[in-house]
Amino acid sequence: MAKFASQLASEGIAVLTYDKRGVGESGGVYAGPEVGTNNIDASNFSLLASDASAAVSTLSSHLPANGGPIGLIGFSQAAWIIPLAAKNNRTVKFMVLFSGPVVSAREQLRFQFFTQGNRAFWDTHTEADAREHISNDPDKYQFADTDPRDTLAKLSIRGLWLFGGRDVQAPVRLSIEHLDVLKAQGKPYEYRVFPTLGHNVAFTDLSDPVTAAVQWIKAIPGN
Repeated sequence: MAKFASQLASEGIAVLTYDKRGVGESGGVYAGPEVGTNNIDASNFSLLASDASAAVSTLSSHLPANGGPIGLIGFSQAAWIIPLAAKNNRTVKFMVLFSGPVVSAREQLRFQFFTQGNRAFWDTHTEADAREHISNDPDKYQFADTDPRDTLAKLSIRGLWLFGGRDVQAPVRLSIEHLDVLKAQGKPYEYRVFPTLGHNVAFTDLSDPVTAAVQWIKAIPGN
């Protein structure tokens, strides 16, 4: 994530980025990414959340006391991990999720199996098709599930979700529906949808999603 971190740093945002455990220069054991491993089990999410929390504490120790609020930024799977880390570390004051599903891990898998990664999926299917499959498709794998709404309902920090309207990995419209429920409950959550983009919403030639995230971060009181 060096290029993305450099983009943020060029905007005056200090960044600590690290290799996921068991990858690159990080120790530990990497679970996944193959579907069917325990990479999406609740125990692994909890472990990865503890890593993110440790990273926050490390970054905090290198910043001045008036350095501004510290937050967590992540992509896709991070939508389950970051809320857990924020719940356990009060230093976290905001979170930014790119293509982060606001559905359970089981629901996301059902959707992913249905779309089969076909970029033209939305040309031949409706939202009703997707909802029906997410609600009724038998699970192919058994694991301890995680629903981020359980944690998001307990947080009071700011959150921004950035979605691609043609995502075939995460069910965007259902995620937005869930965010609207949380917002109606007074949660300070926002989202932006970029209709022509897919799941890799932060890694396109278009800079709009990253620009939106940077502007949102800079607008947080204390920055």
